[in-house]
Parts: sequence; structure tokens; C-alpha cells
Amino acid sequence: MRCTPEARAAALHDIDTRRLRRRRVPNDDRQVNFCSNDYLGLARDPEVAAAMASAARLHGAGAGASHLVSGHSTEHDALEHELAEFTERERALVFSTGYMANLGVLAALVDRNDVLVCDELNHASLIDAARLTRTPHHLRYTHADAGAAAELLRSADSALGAFVITDGVFSMDGDLAPLPALAAAARARQAWLVVDDAHGIGVLGDGGRGSCEFFGLGTKEVPVLIGTFGKALGTFGAFVAGDGDVIELLIQRARTYIYTTALPPAVATATRHALKKMRLEKWRREHLHSLVAHFRDGVRQRGLPVSDSSTPIQPLLLGSEDKALAASHRLGELGYRVTAIRPPTVPVGTSRLRITLSTAHSVAQVDGLLAALDQVMGDDAIVAGASVHESVTGVVA
Repeated sequence: MRCTPEARAAALHDIDTRRLRRRRVPNDDRQVNFCSNDYLGLARDPEVAAAMASAARLHGAGAGASHLVSGHSTEHDALEHELAEFTERERALVFSTGYMANLGVLAALVDRNDVLVCDELNHASLIDAARLTRTPHHLRYTHADAGAAAELLRSADSALGAFVITDGVFSMDGDLAPLPALAAAARARQAWLVVDDAHGIGVLGDGGRGSCEFFGLGTKEVPVLIGTFGKALGTFGAFVAGDGDVIELLIQRARTYIYTTALPPAVATATRHALKKMRLEKWRREHLHSLVAHFRDGVRQRGLPVSDSSTPIQPLLLGSEDKALAASHRLGELGYRVTAIRPPTVPVGTSRLRITLSTAHSVAQVDGLLAALDQVMGDDAIVAGASVHESVTGVVA
């Protein structure tokens, strides 16, 4: 795009004509939020918040520097040890964001001519990370098709290093990657399996260790495990876990780790408390999964077009941008905040309401949402895809 006012205006006009402009709207506490990733209800947990406040008084508001200068505190160090023990891996490394973790991992581990075999619906950060490696062997397989991934591995030059890269739980569909089959394909090719389990950590597995625990896979099958703190743990930041030499290589090579300010120590403290509560309070996962089952029973009874997901992410597929926007707006009027997700976040023709459930919800609130969905989906104007003025649609993606 040329750097002129006319070019900028044209670009924005194009976004508007395709019904794809995004707008931010502050949270309204009068609405029940059904689009947050706070799966275990820890973001507003009083004990986690108190731990952060106490640590901020002790350590200050910020880290003051990158980890390798002077920003690495005893709180960061303790959190990394606890994460390594939790994930049953030798070491863990804390990053400032999940996006930075994914970019840092691939930039540090992938050589220029390595083969990257990636799920076509991977998170944007994994897609960008793969592109930034500049390898000419960046291959994408049909979503969740382990056979297609294995074929790409077999057809690639066997003299080259190889990586299989996938989300553990896909953020817009809520489905799980076929990790056992992907691990077998990677093992047959001597490739590394890299799993971004941002939406699985805390939610899946008996101990909340995520997709790998759910499928019974360890560090041998998944050498690089990436997780975030901003979903089930309710705080902010991310981590990578793996063997000691993998983590050491990241410390030495990952530019998104080396050249950024460390997380505030108070955030690390809050995350430690959230991790402890997540492990001790198993009832959080049990309640969450009971809500998922209750919601799915409700949508089945109503014949609503929700995709086949057993996770807290329950997408209601509507197809067009206008339908998704109109439905989101109407739900907001009824007291429920549910984001309309549109391209390029999801493929063209698959716009949706991304409904997410949380331990913080009650059965009554889920029933209220189901009743509201029944009302909204019975509205002929919404079913027909009536337009809604963008200024009242709320947060959209």
C-alpha cells in the first residue's frame, strides 16, 4: 500500500464494503461474557489478584529490562521451575506473549532449508513464524489430516531436517489435533513435533496438562510444547517447555526472548498462584466440562449448527459476515456477549459466533444463553442475513 491518505482511505473503504472492519468495545458488566478464554475463571479470582497486588508492592510494576540484562527475577525463575515440573519436562522458558513464543521457537530451531509441515488452520502466530523462517519448504496439510501430513513428510527431501507444527486445540473450531498420528508420522521421518497448546493447557487431561496429557504423549513424542498464561491460567504471558538443551538454545537464539522486556514479576507471581490453584482445584475442570456437556445437549435439542467440539470452544456456524454480525448484535441486546468471527480469522464462508464456556458460568447462565440463541436463530431477518450497522455490533474479529 502506498503511504498516501488516498491509499489509506481506499484500504479502509475496501474493509468496510466486505463487512470486515473490527472495532473494540469496552466490556459491559451487564452482559454475560460468553467469548472470553478465561476457561477456569481464574482471571478474576480474588486470591490470584491479591497475589499480583502484593507482588507489585514488593517488586514494582515492571521488570525494568530483558531477562538477559536484569529483568529475570526470582519469581520468573520459580515459575519456570514449576512449569517444567507441571509439564513433566526438563526445563521451561517464560516469554512475554504467546505470539512471541511461537515466533521465537521457530526462528531459533529451524534452519533455512528445513521442511515445515503445518496444519492449514494453525494460529496466525504459527503461520507468521513459519513464513519468517524463509524456508522454501513451508508445506500445509488439510486441517487435522495426519495422513496428509505424513505424505508431505515422505515426499520431502530426506536429507533435510523436518518439523510438524500444529495447535493442540484449534482456537476457532475447538477441535483437537490428531496428536498421536502426527507424533507417529514425525517419528517415522525423524522430525520434531511442535505443539502450541494455548487452548488445551489447564482444560484437558486429568491433571490439566493439556492435549499431550489427554493423548498420553510425553516429551519424546512432543519435543516442543508451547503454552500461554492468558487462557486457562487467567494472567498474561507464555512459556515453552522441553529438554534442557532445547530451552538453552532458545535462550541463546530466540530474538523475541532476548530483545524484549521481561514480564513484570508480579505477573509471574500471579501465574504461579493460578498454576497452583489450577492443579489443586480439580473441580474447576469438572464444572467446566459439565457445562460443555450441558450446552451441547441444549444445542442438539434445538438443532443449532454448532460444530463437533468437546472443548469449551463452541462455534455456531452462520456462514455470512452479515448473519454473524446481526446475531452477535441481537445477543448483546438480550444480555449476552458473543463475538462474531469473520475472515480472515476464519475461512471465507464460515463466519460464526465463537461461544466459549468458563468455570465462572453457572448452569442458569448457560440455559439463558441457549434460550437467547433459540430466539435469535428464529429471527427471520437474522437467518436471511440482514445487515447491522457496524457501530452497534460490539467486538468482532
